[in-house]
Order: sequence, then C-alpha cells, then structure tokens
Amino acid sequence: MLRLRLLLAGWLGLLALASPAVANPRIKDIVDVQNVRHNQLVGYGLVVGLAGTGDRTRNAPFTEETMIDMLERMGVNIRGTQMRTQNVAAVSVTAVMPPFARAGSRIDVQVSALGDATSLQGGTLLVSSLRGLDGEIYAVAQGQVAVSGFKAQGAAASVSRGVATSARITDGAIIEREVPYALGSATTLRLALKNPDFTTARRIARAINTGFPGSAEMLDSGTVELRPAAGRSAGLIELLTDVENLPVEVDQPARIVINEASGTVVMGADVRISPVAIAQGGLTISVSETPAVSQPNPLSSGQTQTVPRTQIAVDDGAGKSLAMVGGASLKGLVSGLNALGVSPRDLITILQAIKSDGALQAEIEVQ
Repeated sequence: MLRLRLLLAGWLGLLALASPAVANPRIKDIVDVQNVRHNQLVGYGLVVGLAGTGDRTRNAPFTEETMIDMLERMGVNIRGTQMRTQNVAAVSVTAVMPPFARAGSRIDVQVSALGDATSLQGGTLLVSSLRGLDGEIYAVAQGQVAVSGFKAQGAAASVSRGVATSARITDGAIIEREVPYALGSATTLRLALKNPDFTTARRIARAINTGFPGSAEMLDSGTVELRPAAGRSAGLIELLTDVENLPVEVDQPARIVINEASGTVVMGADVRISPVAIAQGGLTISVSETPAVSQPNPLSSGQTQTVPRTQIAVDDGAGKSLAMVGGASLKGLVSGLNALGVSPRDLITILQAIKSDGALQAEIEVQ
C-alpha cells in the first residue's frame, strides 16, 4: 500500500513539473537521421592466459580445433596430440561500429565465453577479425580483457558476483574498413521519429519551416523529409546542424505500461477514465502450522509423538465498499484509486478490468 502511494505521488509530482516553463526536447533527441546509424560486428577468437578456468577440451572440441589451426599457421604441428590445457577459452567477440568511423580509429569490444570456461579473469584475447552481415572484415580486435564479476569456491561453499564469463576490452579493436556513405552528396535527408506520431511529425516540420521556409515536409507519422530550400547557399549538412537543436513539443498517445513481474505501473499524463463504480476485494485464506510435541509420563511405556495443530484464518474482504473512479485528469484517477486502498498487484487487475469495460481511454502495454 505504501509503495502504491509513493508511486502515485511521484506521478503527480512529475506532472506538476511538466509546466510550459520546462524546455521542450530538441529535434536531435527525438529523431534518427536516415543512414546515420551504427553497424553490428561479430567475430570468433581465443582468450589465453587463464589460470585453469578455461574450456575443457574434451567438452569443447571447437576450442581444441581452433588452437591446432592457430598453431599450424605459426609453424607448430601438434595434430594428433591429446591436449589437456585449461588455460584457453573460445569466445565470441562483438562490437558496435559507430557511423562515419574512419580506418585507424578504435572501438570497444565485448567478449563472451562459448564453452564451459568458468572465468575469463586475467586472459588476453588473441587477434580476431570482426565481420559485418556482408561477410567483410571491418575491424580487428586484440588485448587484455577486463572482467567486472568474479567467482570463488571451495569444498563446501562458493561466492560469485556479476558474470565472470563476459568481459570487455576498451578500445580493443581497430577499424580496418570504412562503411561507404557520402552524406555531403545527398540532396535530401529523412528524419525518422523514434516514437512515430502524426502530431509530433507535423510540429517538427512546422518548427523547421518557421526558421527555414520550404526546408521540411512531413511524409507520414514517422518521417520528415529535410532538403535545402531554393536559393539557400548552405548545403544539407549545414541545414541539419541548424535544425537539430530546434525545440519541439512532443505529443504521445495515452498509454499505461504494466510490468507484471515487478508489479510496476506507469501512467501517461493523458490517461482518462470514464466514470465507473469499482468494488475491490477478495478472499484470503491463511493456514499456519504450529505442531506440538507430546511427551509420555515417566516410566511409562508410551512414546514421544508430534501432535499437529493447524490455525486457519479467512478474510472475505468484508468492509470494502463501492467507489466511484473517473475524471478528466490523471490526478482525479489517482485520487479515486487511492480511495480504494489497492495494492500495485490489485491495481493491474483493476486497470485491465476497466479496459475490458470500455471505460479506459488509453492503451495498455504489458511487459
């Protein structure tokens, strides 16, 4: 109950702050620019130098095969030899290549164990190629891995924190190939809204055209096309830098987000409920066991026995009354729900029931 009241009080506090004095978000914060995006890279490699926490070659044959191939390329032939080292782990190597990354620049890489290695602590990633979806090599990674978690165990106890089989290498990869895209030669650019909405898209186009007439056109709820106006000497890149800092008021549909796993409910400011009557209550049965031990009299032939004792309590929700809930604002909705004294779990059930009744003018999203 206390948690629900704190959540609702927090919502009202946020709404109180949402006044016209608060600055609107900039265009650059609510849109993505066409073709200006990150690219995913993935690779495969070996982490060596582990203190007996690597893959067991019997359980991870791909680790042994990779080691044999690597050593053969270096002129060492050990094929046919049984390897029993546990200082090596096969890993997947992933990275995100930012837009307009140039050859020679560095990016961070993430390393994750593929076999049965228990920890990558203290290991070193050997040179590994990172490929894009087209199969081309765009970066090469190598370096000392940094593990944020740890694991220690003994004969009868163990302790762990975080994940010791996942590590990161800061600036661990060097860009070898650039993604070709000439932004300077483009004649138009499309701004893609992160949360498509017709009203917001129209406001973006209007804000741009107010400062730079004829430079923007709304194509749909998620796209605004940007182009230099006739007679403008500056190019498209200069226009983009001028408009991306323009403030725009963002509109959004009424939505309620429910996380059933944690019992969290978040409501938007535009949520409305038509007047409805709600009676909230339920049957609760609690059973407690307090067994007693019965001892026989001295020098008797009796035996010690356990006597069961069970206590049952029933709460049928008596005393909970019908309440009217509804209003034109979130404050009225919160006040009505608080009057019922519901818990977060009960609130989820009530909102879903109101939605089924047709009295809730909002979208419910369950995570």
